[in-house]
Amino acid sequence: MYSFLLLIHVLSAILGLGPGFVMIYIVTKATTMTELRHAYFIRNRLHRFVMAGGTLLLLSGLAMGSIRPYLFHTGWYVTSLVLFVIALGFGPVVLSPRSKPIKVLLKTETGDKIPEDYYTLARKLFFYERLENIIFITIIVLMILKPF
Repeated sequence: MYSFLLLIHVLSAILGLGPGFVMIYIVTKATTMTELRHAYFIRNRLHRFVMAGGTLLLLSGLAMGSIRPYLFHTGWYVTSLVLFVIALGFGPVVLSPRSKPIKVLLKTETGDKIPEDYYTLARKLFFYERLENIIFITIIVLMILKPF
């Protein structure tokens, strides 16, 4: 059973974290409002994979810990779990409030030129998304190396 959960865990990491690493890149290549709206449409669709994969990642990781309780006494596992919970909190606490003004701008902007306000808002949002990506990379490194 543990091996099956490990397989689910690895596949969930690919499904959930992989798309998350390209979400910034997708929207940064837009040069017009039409392209930007489409890029955010794609980004929102990818977010579904991130949410599903992230949920499976957490559940499979906790299930593996319940099968092998000693994991809760290893530093790499506990640190990874704490970092993952922090990263989960980024969504509603940090990212959502910074993405709402962008969503409003995408709905209300009438021209095809991307307004300067967008770049200011996006810079703030992308800073925290990059920080979250660093957290996920740290978790991946901890899972692979199991340093402590």
